[in-house]
Amino acid sequence: QVQLVESGGGLVQPGGSLRLSCAASEFTLDNYTIGWFRQAPGKEREGVSCIRSRTGSTYYVESVNGRFTISRDNAKNTAYLQMNSLKPEDTAVYYCAAAHNSQPALLLYPLSLDLYDYWGQGTQVTVSS
Repeated sequence: QVQLVESGGGLVQPGGSLRLSCAASEFTLDNYTIGWFRQAPGKEREGVSCIRSRTGSTYYVESVNGRFTISRDNAKNTAYLQMNSLKPEDTAVYYCAAAHNSQPALLLYPLSLDLYDYWGQGTQVTVSS
């Protein structure tokens, strides 16, 4: 069964750091762009960052640029999101997702939710003192 499993969430104080992991099973991430999304209570799910498989090029939304770093290890079939200088407004459930690279729309809309084929179950990140 194709699965993406996130881990690494938790409670952290403002200014702290967390590293999220996204492990894939029953399929290889080599041909997929990996995206991280988040959903805060009462809000729509939004894109945070993504990384392409072949070029390793990355994209960040403005609110996390300079604080978050996305990476991937294709040998381990795993992607990561390093989150530094966390703020209370970063509190949300974080999801990883995989979009097949064959979709040309990914170039224009790298964090468009409907382009992502597989989704994890999410991991809670709470930033609070």
